[in-house]
Amino acid sequence: MIYKVSYVVSGSDLPGSIRNQQEQPQTGDEVKIGDSLYVVDQVHEIMPARGNFQFLHATVHPVGEKIIAGDE
Repeated sequence: MIYKVSYVVSGSDLPGSIRNQQEQPQTGDEVKIGDSLYVVDQVHEIMPARGNFQFLHATVHPVGEKIIAGDE
């Protein structure tokens, strides 16, 4: 399965990333976008899988930054 993942940085104007991955991202995973490291907050299915592709949307925050309830 190939996962097409749209990463968006929560509460930021920073550009995210769209990637093809072999593994599905999980909450708590770390991902490098550009020169920065982020933690995955949430992962949502964008649409049902088609063939060998799964389309996902993931929100992330910078490593070391705490998430405040309600900001997720």
